[in-house]
Amino acid sequence: MTTGYTFSQLEINQTEEIIRTVSQQDIQMFADITGDNNPVHLDAEFAATTQFKKPIAHGMFGAGLISAVIGTKLPGPGCIYLDQELKFRAPIYIDSEITTRVTVVEKNERRRRVTLKTECLCEDKVVISGQATVMVND
Repeated sequence: MTTGYTFSQLEINQTEEIIRTVSQQDIQMFADITGDNNPVHLDAEFAATTQFKKPIAHGMFGAGLISAVIGTKLPGPGCIYLDQELKFRAPIYIDSEITTRVTVVEKNERRRRVTLKTECLCEDKVVISGQATVMVND
């Protein structure tokens, strides 16, 4: 079994990330799983009538990428996700390369909690920003 970082192994400013290109298939599968069939994500003709001019990824798809970094890399397997704040700053377009980054910003020794800066970037522009709190065993 793979384990993540222990509380004592984590350091302030420690960072991990994943890079992924968002495909139309990703967006369709996300819509199928969640039931969020908003045409701004799935219908190019409809999306052309919006401010975005073409289909965009679900905001929560990006949030799912943040969860992937937290659950697999930092702190990684075994951590418990407690809280997440998100700000959706710009759209994620289909076929965009997304860098999802998580950084340790605070450690609470007494409660074994870690505060993480969370963000998704497209072409070095922050499209989703936020903060998460996780519980980490030692």
